Amino acid sequence: MNEATKTKLLEKNERLIDMVIERAKRDFPDDIAIIGLTGSFSTGDFHEKSDLDLIIINNTDRGWEIAYCFILEDVGYDLYCTPWNTRIQEQASLDSPAVASLVELQILYCAKPEYLEKFKRYRQQALDALAKPVGEECLRRARKWMDSAKQEYAGTMLAEDIGSVRQAAAGVLYNLVNALVSMNNTYIKRGVKRYLEELVMYPFVPDAFESLYMAVIDANTVDEMRIASLNVLKSVAQLYSSMCDRFIAKPVPTFDNLKGTYEELWCNCRNKIINSVDTNDKSYAFFAALGAQGFLDEMTAERGTAKFDVMQYFDAGNLRVLKEKFLEMIDEYAAEYGKVGREVEKFETFEQLYAEFI
Repeated sequence: MNEATKTKLLEKNERLIDMVIERAKRDFPDDIAIIGLTGSFSTGDFHEKSDLDLIIINNTDRGWEIAYCFILEDVGYDLYCTPWNTRIQEQASLDSPAVASLVELQILYCAKPEYLEKFKRYRQQALDALAKPVGEECLRRARKWMDSAKQEYAGTMLAEDIGSVRQAAAGVLYNLVNALVSMNNTYIKRGVKRYLEELVMYPFVPDAFESLYMAVIDANTVDEMRIASLNVLKSVAQLYSSMCDRFIAKPVPTFDNLKGTYEELWCNCRNKIINSVDTNDKSYAFFAALGAQGFLDEMTAERGTAKFDVMQYFDAGNLRVLKEKFLEMIDEYAAEYGKVGREVEKFETFEQLYAEFI
């Protein structure tokens, strides 16, 4: 881009900015708090058809009336509002992909000094979060994006036409980008155009990530899209799992945190599995096993108990194996109580229970 074209673009932007600020001052003095510049014109990474990215922070619903979409000289513009308690808060807590719009915003207009102070508090909240080392907090944020990527992958398998499969594959990649951003406790600084350039510079990215990333984009058939989506998803999932092992302290069973868990397992799972197997009710047994697996997994994650695999023993043609193995697991879980010095709350008579409970 030559200097004359660049100067013309910047002059046009100045006129647009002045126009928006003029309208805010005239019609929305109490409704619009702050107007700022973000995006390519903020970073300098713009081209001849780049639009102007303005962040308009509104105090009230009436402030939305300033929103306007238009085309000027073959360039599209969308003026929209960013409320404090939704988008700004999400950016401050790093739960939004648009963190750069908060931490790097160039303030162009502020209606009152207290609004600027409020903005600075939100910005500082984000900066404080970004200054923390990689750990449980950023991995928690990444989990949300990982779950969304898995849902999109399901979409690649359920869709049939190539456009829908490609859209779902793009969704996989988009969510994994944001997962990696969270896993590295950072934010995208230069927008969608520079995703890959930024990602490959992070300390925590899967091996050969660039080729996995581009395989999704280069895929031409439904099968290629599904395979490429699965490969990149698995690579990030494996990295996520290894980072959780490294950075999140595992819980340890204690006298207090195991209280009632064995009895709950007995109450909600034991007799259901016994009854379903004894009556040869395959559907009942299947979902009873699922419930038991879910409870035991929760105990492993939250209380630090041993890992149990119930579902591997479900065989619709031989339910007895499920019952036998699950009863063995019940005994093993009781041993967890013994290790921390806790006794099972079990009574032979009502009178014994009454005496203890009352």
